[in-house]
Amino acid sequence: MAEVIGIIEDIVFRNEENGFSVVGIREERTNEMVTVVGNFPFVNQGERVRVEGEWTVHPDYGQQIKMVTYESVAPSTLAGMESYLSSGLIKGVGPSTARKLISRFGLDVLDIIQFNPQRLTEVEGIGQTRAEMIASSFSEQKEIREVMIFLQSYGITTAYALKIYKAYGGNTINIIRENPYRLAEDITGIGFKKADQIARSLGVDPNSPYRAMAGIRYILSQASADGHTYMPREELLEMVRKLLNVDYTVLENGLTNLALNQKIIMENAEDYIQVYLYGLYKAEAGTARLLRDLAGNSLLKEFKNVEKRISKFEKKNQIRLADRQREAVLQAMKHGVVVITGGPGTGKTTTINCIIDLLEEEGLEVELAAPTGRAAKRMTEASGHEAKTIHRLLEFGYGEDDEGAFQRDEENPIKADAVIIDEMSMVDITLAYHLLKAVVQGTRLVLVGDVDQLPSIGPGNVLRDIIQSGVVPVIKLTEIFRQAQESMIIVNAHRINHGEYPLLNVKDKDFFFDKRTAAEDILETLIDLVVRRLPGFGGYHPLRDIQIITPMRKGITGVNNINAELQKVLNPPAPYKKEKSSGGAVFRQGDKVMQIKNNYRIRWAKPDNGGEPSEGEGVFNGDIGFIQDIDTEEQTVTVLFDDEKTVVYEFSQLDELELSYAITIHKSQGSEFPVVIIPLASGPPMLMTRNLLYTGVTRAKELVVLVGREKTIKQMVDNNHEAKRYSGLGRRLKEAYRMAGL
Repeated sequence: MAEVIGIIEDIVFRNEENGFSVVGIREERTNEMVTVVGNFPFVNQGERVRVEGEWTVHPDYGQQIKMVTYESVAPSTLAGMESYLSSGLIKGVGPSTARKLISRFGLDVLDIIQFNPQRLTEVEGIGQTRAEMIASSFSEQKEIREVMIFLQSYGITTAYALKIYKAYGGNTINIIRENPYRLAEDITGIGFKKADQIARSLGVDPNSPYRAMAGIRYILSQASADGHTYMPREELLEMVRKLLNVDYTVLENGLTNLALNQKIIMENAEDYIQVYLYGLYKAEAGTARLLRDLAGNSLLKEFKNVEKRISKFEKKNQIRLADRQREAVLQAMKHGVVVITGGPGTGKTTTINCIIDLLEEEGLEVELAAPTGRAAKRMTEASGHEAKTIHRLLEFGYGEDDEGAFQRDEENPIKADAVIIDEMSMVDITLAYHLLKAVVQGTRLVLVGDVDQLPSIGPGNVLRDIIQSGVVPVIKLTEIFRQAQESMIIVNAHRINHGEYPLLNVKDKDFFFDKRTAAEDILETLIDLVVRRLPGFGGYHPLRDIQIITPMRKGITGVNNINAELQKVLNPPAPYKKEKSSGGAVFRQGDKVMQIKNNYRIRWAKPDNGGEPSEGEGVFNGDIGFIQDIDTEEQTVTVLFDDEKTVVYEFSQLDELELSYAITIHKSQGSEFPVVIIPLASGPPMLMTRNLLYTGVTRAKELVVLVGREKTIKQMVDNNHEAKRYSGLGRRLKEAYRMAGL
């Protein structure tokens, strides 16, 4: 076996997902360059390594060593040590700091960092906090390397290995050897199948109870990700049997063990047994109970002369409410829980404003909220009253136990006489439960949303289930107001929703169709629209005003490819722009990015009205911003979001961001953009549905441009398929109301 010891002078190629790299090493004994290929997840230019491997001959690139094992070794020269420290491997040490450290400590610098880090403060510019950070980063890197070697032997990629290490720390190897199935439960993105592969490598029995329980929970979790709150028992067992290839007896024992440990709940309903993950059962049952209590309580304040007060509101605002709007206001003044639903242009905002006006006239406190920051911002602008995200309303935060939780609950309820929630179609069963726990009896709850939009990304079908249960007063606004009728966006949205084809390219209107057949031509047209045509047509800013939203992630007209192509033209590389590769994408200063998962803990800062900075925690799925800075020394990326929040991400958190020159229609829910462009190539019928097109069109405020095939538009309008969601909320509501005699 060949051995090479030397400095890495060049990283020719690196796959950030799995760490596979092609590196050029200057062999210190011969001073010759040697090409080595293999998994090097953490090596950097300037690092000294010892590599063992086999010589091979590549047909295109010639002789190279295929690495079998490697280790990082301390540099043997001052120049090598400085290059190593400057590589970015150690957080807090960049080129300037490296030179100072070498000047002060010479070749002893690594021993100083590891064994006597307090001496780092002898170097100008390094205080106690930074010294601790440098020492901690160096120690962590050594530990991570050991863990990485272990994990990579089981095919775990670099990105996920970092997540695992972050969760388990120095105990990673022991925890995985004891029960590898914990990975599927604890690590987002590590599925059961990968944990099962590791378990088999470690010799775990295929009939292990750990494996059966993990397989059941995996299938239930997958069902949850697809929007289900439960699975029918027989369907669940059949799916798990196919996954694990074990006898039903093993699986039935697994169900029993999970039920005894309160990990799942099994309940007789209709003509089959429903199997819930415990948390989803608790959320669904609790939501039904709490809605019933709010609707049936006798603590509500009674209102008099409501009709006269509505007339007063109309006169003050020089409007006249439609009959259904008036009915919605009357019901909201009368009942504890009311649902108001309707499409665009039907007056939901005016109805909400009238309700707020009447409540405040009585001296009542009203709270407004929506699921996302962008939706809350829209609600604020439309009502003139502050609206919060539901998470902010519930004061999500962290306690001494380091666990995230909502601070508002039964013990510490929302201090309001009425709570109005907009975009309720986006609220999943878990968030609905936490919200209702914090709404005390005697408080009015008004739920507003468009039931014909896509359902929530999370499990459940809350708004639709409440409406279809028939036990809560529901007012559907149907009249499109004259002003709204002038907009082809609104007219076509309703046509699509009713199964009628949209009217395309009506002169002097706001809804256009650009016919293209080939996917390549669609892509080319998208770029031309964003870069040249729309900025020239209406002065729209390519990044701030125009948003491409697409049905698909993959393919030529999918999110991933459109983002890569638009990045090339809207934010090309330049010497003055810093970059960072992560997850197969390149993040660059100036890039438009989106947060793709809720992070309740990450800190943000922004200037308040007085110019003093305000701070808080939480960035949420769907928030859009721009990369302001990339600091390779501190290993951070700074993003300025639309609501003026500045957030600093560590490199290890970049899997929470993705480029957002284009986003999926699902991710656009709750948002509005001045201009929306929707590419419509062909796609799978399960995806290309009427309510997907309807949701996409209703994201635009000023202009919609469809690009693609007219045949696809018609197919989507004709396709009224809605994926079935197993959800028991409607049934539970009926039972709860019946038992309460309501």
